[in-house]
Amino acid sequence: MLPTDRFVGPERDFVGYGRHAPRAVWPRGAHCAVNMVICYEEGSEYSLLEGDGRNEGWGEYATQMGPEVRDLGTETHFEYGSRAGIWRLARIFERLQVPVTLSACARALERNREVAAWIVEKGHDILGHGLRWSEYWTMPREEERRQLHAAIALYRDLTGMRPEGWNCRSIPSVNTRDLIVEEGGFLYYSDPCNDDLPYFVPMGDKPLLVVPYSKTLNDSRYLVSPGYAEPGDFVACCKAAVDHVLWEAPEIGGRMLTIALHARWSGQPSRADAVRRILDYGLSRDGVIFMHRNAIARHWLDHHAGFARG
Repeated sequence: MLPTDRFVGPERDFVGYGRHAPRAVWPRGAHCAVNMVICYEEGSEYSLLEGDGRNEGWGEYATQMGPEVRDLGTETHFEYGSRAGIWRLARIFERLQVPVTLSACARALERNREVAAWIVEKGHDILGHGLRWSEYWTMPREEERRQLHAAIALYRDLTGMRPEGWNCRSIPSVNTRDLIVEEGGFLYYSDPCNDDLPYFVPMGDKPLLVVPYSKTLNDSRYLVSPGYAEPGDFVACCKAAVDHVLWEAPEIGGRMLTIALHARWSGQPSRADAVRRILDYGLSRDGVIFMHRNAIARHWLDHHAGFARG
């Protein structure tokens, strides 16, 4: 059942920075700041075993089994991500010494505490991704608030730290942004996919920093149509994005790119090879810097806070 307040929420902004966007300057004079994100959701998805009354989709097939019986196929696709995929991706990032952000559901980390320990050990950052991999746009405000606070408490218990940013499953609710501000402990918010630069939203006495996300450079496109038919398509799309940002930088300054992976999809060997090729290409190009998402947020606050409006 959809919340009854579905027509309230943030106002739309079709202008943003407009024709003359700020000339972003990234660390070491880079023109293209790339944030690699691993979405870690395995074990937090909808499940009959969790009492959800439904099976999850988003395994390896477009079909979704009804609630009459367990969908063991999709369940084991998710298990691949936590058993094998996450560690294959971890090895790639460690070998190439590239920082990565974990957009991780708190319950998923609870079910595989070795992943939580790895995040802490290697100094990666966590982007809050919900208590579970839930459809927040279907929730009443009070239930979303409860899950937000429960997730933060669980992140603290598992890692000794709280996330500094937040990104829902697929689509935020009309209440999400207000609840992030109300909670008061977040450095930035990352649900919007509407810009290539961080920006500020007036929110009462203190502007909210938005570090935009992307569903374009995202391995979910292996499962949608039109999308990536094979791993080389993902590589080509990411390389083209890097090339264009570097090409336009002398005229308009730097931009940021978010490249999002999922352990159960990009952790598969052929797709992991695509990740390696994307990282190798970025490392080979002058003007590209890989950054944690928290680092991008802090850099913007330290160097571009003057762009806050209202």
